[in-house]
Amino acid sequence: VASAMSVLELHDLHVTYRTDGGSVPAVRGVNLSLDTGDTVGLAGESGCGKSTIAGAVLRLLPKGTEVSGKVLLDGEDVYAMKPGRLRAVRWTSAAIVFQGALHSLNPVRRVGLQIEEAILLHSQQSARSARIRVGELLEKVGLPAGQAERYPHQLSGGQRQRVLIALALACEPKLLIADEPTTALDVMVQAQVLRLLEELQREHGLSLLFITHDLSVLTHTCDRVAVMYAGRIAEIGPVAEVIHRPAHPYTVGLMGSIPAMDEERERLLQIDGAMPRLSAIPAGCAFNPRCPQA
Repeated sequence: VASAMSVLELHDLHVTYRTDGGSVPAVRGVNLSLDTGDTVGLAGESGCGKSTIAGAVLRLLPKGTEVSGKVLLDGEDVYAMKPGRLRAVRWTSAAIVFQGALHSLNPVRRVGLQIEEAILLHSQQSARSARIRVGELLEKVGLPAGQAERYPHQLSGGQRQRVLIALALACEPKLLIADEPTTALDVMVQAQVLRLLEELQREHGLSLLFITHDLSVLTHTCDRVAVMYAGRIAEIGPVAEVIHRPAHPYTVGLMGSIPAMDEERERLLQIDGAMPRLSAIPAGCAFNPRCPQA
């Protein structure tokens, strides 16, 4: 439910891609809100619409994509913004950390200059203060300030992801969207990045929209979780309730497919079949062809 303190509000959001094969409804009537300091996880299989929502929030979707409904940042309609206002909002109100740091960073520029550029474009700071700010940001995400002189290929996967987080925080946004930020990392580095995001969220009072296909990642990171299936939210609620007492058969299947060493369980569950093609979604509940209770 949206409130006067909502940083992000999605009202009946629909996103449809136009392809040579016809229309593909990737998001179908999503309603979601994040309050100040709120952390919400968006989970589900690949292709369910999670990253499309992330792109829709800041109008980063491909040209020709149809978007209807409303996306409000601090009460302001993103799709009614003029280009100049949109450019400013993309850094100062909301920022995104993508999953592929190596592809998100410019390979021929030192990482410090990339962070510095964002600061200079969106604030009145001098070049000297921006360089000092770069060092502070890198130290905040657990990297020595000297790493600013390195190129992306000279850093490890975990270090590059930390640089992306520093870049996203450069202009002190109220909302941080983390789109599968730990997918390409090993388990130990993944835990470090998750802990870092949790600390930064708490320290800065950020609102965090955390997108992942792995529900177990959300247990220590988010207050609420929304489980998506075929472009819609199948279930939403407090993270402990959704994970320990899932109501939707799809959420039950997702939780049953997570390995758990501390539980007595004979075998992992599996969800038979695959998510339907978004251009041919079945009538009624989209999960019914795979649902053991249907």
